[in-house]
Amino acid sequence: MATVDITGEQFASTVEDNDIVLVDFWAEWCGPCKQFGPTYAAVSEKHQDVVFSKVDTEAEQQLAAEAGITSIPTLMAFREKVLVFSQPGALNAQQLEQVVDAVKALDMEEVHAHVARSQAEASAAGGKQDGSQIPEA
Repeated sequence: MATVDITGEQFASTVEDNDIVLVDFWAEWCGPCKQFGPTYAAVSEKHQDVVFSKVDTEAEQQLAAEAGITSIPTLMAFREKVLVFSQPGALNAQQLEQVVDAVKALDMEEVHAHVARSQAEASAAGGKQDGSQIPEA
């Protein structure tokens, strides 16, 4: 599957309607982004079961701000609507393959249980937490 450009309007539905979504936050002026782009596209062709999306941070500044993007490129991975990976910096093909394989191998029952515990703890403490991070392995 080729990469798909998404906008702020499409972001939520893309994450909600697909099991695994990778998001590359990039900009045209960013040298490392341009270097990472072909790698991202090549790996996307090998994983038909994963949505490889791209967000142009210049065109989608509000979405980039809401996502907390402070450095580009930044790669995020969502599995079953949960953010399970977020890291700035360009990856090589082997590193990107490792991320995809790790996301596919996650025990999602454990991840969802962790999210539920985090939300319960935040509620008990009177705070609000989205619980979108997985436990350290």
